Amino acid sequence: MTHWKTILQNSACTPAALAQHFTIDCNALEQVIATYPMRINSYYLNLIHSIGDPLWKQAVPDLAELCDSVCMHDPLGEEKLSPVPNLVHKYPDRVLFLVASECAMYCRFCTRKRKVGTKRMLITEETIQAGIQYIRENKEIREVLISGGDPLLLSDKRLDSILSRLRAIKTIEVIRIGSRVPCTLPMRINKELVTMLQKHHPLYINTHFNHPRELTVEAEKACTLLANAGIPLGCQTVLLKGVNDNYKTLQTLFTGLLRLRVKPYYLFQTDLTRGTNHFRTHTSSGIAIMRRLIGSISGMAVPTYALDAPGGKGKIPLTPQYINERGDSLRFNNYLGKPCTYPENGDPA
Repeated sequence: MTHWKTILQNSACTPAALAQHFTIDCNALEQVIATYPMRINSYYLNLIHSIGDPLWKQAVPDLAELCDSVCMHDPLGEEKLSPVPNLVHKYPDRVLFLVASECAMYCRFCTRKRKVGTKRMLITEETIQAGIQYIRENKEIREVLISGGDPLLLSDKRLDSILSRLRAIKTIEVIRIGSRVPCTLPMRINKELVTMLQKHHPLYINTHFNHPRELTVEAEKACTLLANAGIPLGCQTVLLKGVNDNYKTLQTLFTGLLRLRVKPYYLFQTDLTRGTNHFRTHTSSGIAIMRRLIGSISGMAVPTYALDAPGGKGKIPLTPQYINERGDSLRFNNYLGKPCTYPENGDPA
């Protein structure tokens, strides 16, 4: 098997490189990547069947990225919530800690596309040490989510050093890693990496699959290695127009993830990130999909449909409405739309 570093080195990062595989408008592509970089590693590139297919749309720059006057550069207000560089403290008991500036593929819908893969995202030993010091000094923090960029692109030694320093902080109970590597570069998940990760339990990994065609043999092998090491896996899928905004696609994806021992965790409404407006669906589309999913597939395979509120105001669940009336009895419809009644007991809270 080709080494993951070689696959990464063989990425298409320029119009000329992509033009070796597909007939494209190199001038248009050049305009986009001057602002938002492109990286499509050879593994993911080989999964793309044709121009405009669901995987193409996730990976290949589009001129629509430069025609977005609706969205914001920093939709989640991360910069204003950063007491030290590359650390976001939005919720009282947990922080988001950015430790890597690159990804195995630069997704066109990325929340941090304003800086990931560019010089605008500066991560050094000094910024990492400052983040660890902040976490150490703030005793209310019990959980750290490591993200970036993709932390699993760091060397085993580098990542082990960061995890060890965090694990040495007595107030830290849980560490999570956010990574799309199991999807976009699954051969990075090898026995050496997994053996190192096992040292830092309780450790969770939230990964990111958006389409059933990403559930490859290689992805299954990667997820199996992680799950067999006792690392719980969750998936944060993004609802993307023209990629997965229909019931059948998501039904197949979520049940397939469960087979790989990956729990569908969130289905996110697309963030208001500048350059991604062409991916956004109406929230009613997501709610309609969720209504069809609930009851028709295992509850284990049903994620929470959520919107990360602009300005750093946090995640808000968006759920279908089933309740019709409250009183002495709760009147509601079940997942098939049939009316149901449940007698209440005691006074309302």
